[in-house]
Amino acid sequence: MTFHSPYLLWLLLLLVPVAACYVWRTLRGGAAIRISTTEGVQGAPKTLRYYLRHLPFVLRTAAFALLVVALARPQDAERLQHTSTEGIDIMLAIDISGSMLARDFRPDRITAAKEVAGSFIADRYGDRIGLVAFAGEAFTQSPLTTDQGTLQTLLSRIRSGVIEDGTAIGNGLATAINRLRESDAKSKVVILLTDGVNNRGEIAPLMAAEIARAQGIRVYTIGVGTQGMAPYPAVDIYGNPTGGTVMAKVEIDEKTLGEIADMTGGRYFRATDKAKLKAIYDEINQLEKSKVEVTEHVAYHELFVTWLLWAIGVLTAEFLLSTLLFKRIP
Repeated sequence: MTFHSPYLLWLLLLLVPVAACYVWRTLRGGAAIRISTTEGVQGAPKTLRYYLRHLPFVLRTAAFALLVVALARPQDAERLQHTSTEGIDIMLAIDISGSMLARDFRPDRITAAKEVAGSFIADRYGDRIGLVAFAGEAFTQSPLTTDQGTLQTLLSRIRSGVIEDGTAIGNGLATAINRLRESDAKSKVVILLTDGVNNRGEIAPLMAAEIARAQGIRVYTIGVGTQGMAPYPAVDIYGNPTGGTVMAKVEIDEKTLGEIADMTGGRYFRATDKAKLKAIYDEINQLEKSKVEVTEHVAYHELFVTWLLWAIGVLTAEFLLSTLLFKRIP
């Protein structure tokens, strides 16, 4: 509750000297009648009127307080907010080739990439996000959606080994672009994450980048992998893990990834550990802010009538009590 004229509430301070004066007069005593003796009434019981003798004064002060509040015009403020969001359509293209099982990230690259991508999705409330996975070929794991729960579930299910191995960067990017082709969002973004060099697929990465540029799609590219050598799980001649590890050189086509980002107005990032990968997604999150407009309307409902009616009711009660029950000799 708010007041249209809150300064009038200072009038309530007048009740302090009025109450002090009433107490002083009560203690000092009022009008007196001389009688010969009080012995006949000293033992008389005290009636209800004796205990309620101050009630008229209390009612008068309460009525005054209610009138002051009514004069200050109490109001009930009803705030109506209209929020309009200009979201961004984002496709995540994640490499799930066998090299993403490298253990230079904890516990491995693909698990770290999924965890960080999941945090990124959770921070993008109101945006439509889709998911593409690629290795030797590419497929859509989730189309553009605002259903974060479903998207997080589908993200957790991607893993290495479900499709033919290899690194088809061009195909992964082209599949993500195709999902954004019919989007009517003003801002369209692809975040492509890989740890290798394009060695498979029918579409060259730079050709896919040309398509993205023509359709106004920004592409942020992320190369994941430590510098130099990295531990990989050992496999037998049939591709089955043996439980051991082998060291292999990390090879990322940073030149091509940088060119893709430059052509489309995005940026290239290199993540050498999980903390750096998290920082990269946080930076992209800041670069691609959704536009949110909030319009607030405030409607005021006058409440002074209720307080005024209470004041009239209390004054009426005080008048009736003073006239009928507590009538005094002047």
